[in-house]
Amino acid sequence: MDDELGELAAAHGVATGYRDGDRRPVTVDEDVVVRVLGLLDVDASTPQARRAALAAARDRTASGVLPGTVATRTDRARALPGPGVLVDEHGRRRAVTEIPAGLEPGWYVLETAGREVTVVVAPPSLPDPERSWGWMLQLYALHSRSSWGIGDLGDLREFTAWTGREHGAGAVLLNPLHAFTPVPPVQPSPYTPSSRRFGTPLALRITDLDAYRAADARTRAEIDALRPEGGDRIDHDRAWAAKRSALELLWRSSGRPGWAGADAVDDDLAGFATFCALAERFGGRWSRWPEHLRRPGPAPAELAPRVAFHAWVQAQVQSQLAAARDTARAHGVRIVHDLAVGCDPEGADAWAWADMLALGVRVGAPPDAFSQQGQDWGLPPWRPDRLDATGYAAYRDLLRAQLRQADGLRIDHVAGLWRLWWVPPGESADRGTYVHYDAEVMLAVLTLEAHRAGALVIGEDLGTVEPEVTEGLAERHMLGSSVLWFTRDLDVDGEPLLPPARWSADSVATVSTHDLPTAMGFLRGEHVRARAELGLLDDVAVEERRAAAERAELVALLEAEGFAAPGADDEALVVAMHAFLAATRSRLALVSPYDVIGEVRQPNLPGTVDEYPNWRLPLPVSLEELRGDPRVRAVVDVMRAGRP
Repeated sequence: MDDELGELAAAHGVATGYRDGDRRPVTVDEDVVVRVLGLLDVDASTPQARRAALAAARDRTASGVLPGTVATRTDRARALPGPGVLVDEHGRRRAVTEIPAGLEPGWYVLETAGREVTVVVAPPSLPDPERSWGWMLQLYALHSRSSWGIGDLGDLREFTAWTGREHGAGAVLLNPLHAFTPVPPVQPSPYTPSSRRFGTPLALRITDLDAYRAADARTRAEIDALRPEGGDRIDHDRAWAAKRSALELLWRSSGRPGWAGADAVDDDLAGFATFCALAERFGGRWSRWPEHLRRPGPAPAELAPRVAFHAWVQAQVQSQLAAARDTARAHGVRIVHDLAVGCDPEGADAWAWADMLALGVRVGAPPDAFSQQGQDWGLPPWRPDRLDATGYAAYRDLLRAQLRQADGLRIDHVAGLWRLWWVPPGESADRGTYVHYDAEVMLAVLTLEAHRAGALVIGEDLGTVEPEVTEGLAERHMLGSSVLWFTRDLDVDGEPLLPPARWSADSVATVSTHDLPTAMGFLRGEHVRARAELGLLDDVAVEERRAAAERAELVALLEAEGFAAPGADDEALVVAMHAFLAATRSRLALVSPYDVIGEVRQPNLPGTVDEYPNWRLPLPVSLEELRGDPRVRAVVDVMRAGRP
């Protein structure tokens, strides 16, 4: 690759090469680098443009000018290129020649050389989480006699009260509860949200709303008649149609709060409610709306009732999220929310933050053994230059919105704080490259906001991640992720599974994840059968042999470590897996109901959309049945014994 292009790309954080999953060097095509630079408003399309852009980059470096945002820690000073005035969040000012150690954690502004630079001062780390165990729930899959065809926050309150009181569980990790665009078809994947700042009204327990309790008998009867029955597939559209009708009845019976403007809402909520109202009028894809509505602004006057309605709905969601957190806390359980890696490019966040995102770009992953053509997740990434210029305000506000109702936060694809695989518009997933972010600032903002919320942080660092990701998490006492199928000794030929005494303490231990086989599915080869049936495997026989060998390896380890007797049946092996999990050094071990009750189907099968019922599989037992299931008691007993 041209040396000048390589230097220019490095100056803007665009990778010209990387190491694949087998640590082999890969060179990125030059035209991909040029295209990605163009997406960052850097013209490298001709030799002349390239030289001009490179000269500007060199001038910035030589001048020593600070970026728009810098990060530091409370326990160390940071040198400055010149004097300035540091202003804290209360407006207090002090002259400085460096950012001193000993500052209070917080957000500061540095006035220097005629510029204002945002300064993020974070504690060096979060408190170490205590050693405990808990659950990871796909909340939509939980169901009870009171829920409406999909798991809800009432089910969550009952679940946490039960497991905290009777089991001593310390945490419940939820799938993302982000908001969707409220027009059909409802996006079933919790990882393709319309907005990560707001919550999903599909999780509302309608009959727990104050408006329902205050309604007259006739209105309550009309609402009760809307309740859909559950089935063997979760129907998100039907569930939302029923809940939307019920919410509209309750909003009207409550006097249409907010329509007259008496109930003030903040600008972010007003913007989100406006988006929802516009989506109802013009469709769920804002890029096809009338041009003057494609950027945030006041809604047309005739949509005022719908704006008020959606603001009211979101207030109910936030109220029930807070109630679920408070119930859990009362029983010693931390609620941990999951932050998806991105948002729907046609959703509310992309509409509100169009200037902050590289719209048209899709993030994903380069080719590897798991996906030979690479992965395209269809989500737009942050623009690192715009984050820097705006003091990371959008990222900060996103974290605050999530932490408002949580005692912990899981960061999906946490390596994205360091770099993301950008796929330019019109290209296939293998025709991309990595774009790097200022991980020091990204982590400082996360550490600061989690510190202020008193929250633990979990980073999903599975797959191909650079060592600095795991090291960066551990340094800040954030937990990584360890999965039974993948936790291996990489320094030994054959990379055998690690015994529990050698698992990392700085991690969350799980048997599986939502994208991987369940415990019973792994033992019975369901992950091979399902993919073979859908034509996703090139050589079924090879995959079957590999699955059989992996099962034999795991069973041998369970027997060698004393968790399973020779010849144990599959149900006993599931219990043994959890005893193994409880014995690991990991600070937190999480159990999935799918594993405990022997479900063979995994929640999501990567590489499929509608070919497999992704995100539509309810638990095969109700919450009431789960509470009395002897398989639950068997797993809880080994978890408690291993984590007294």
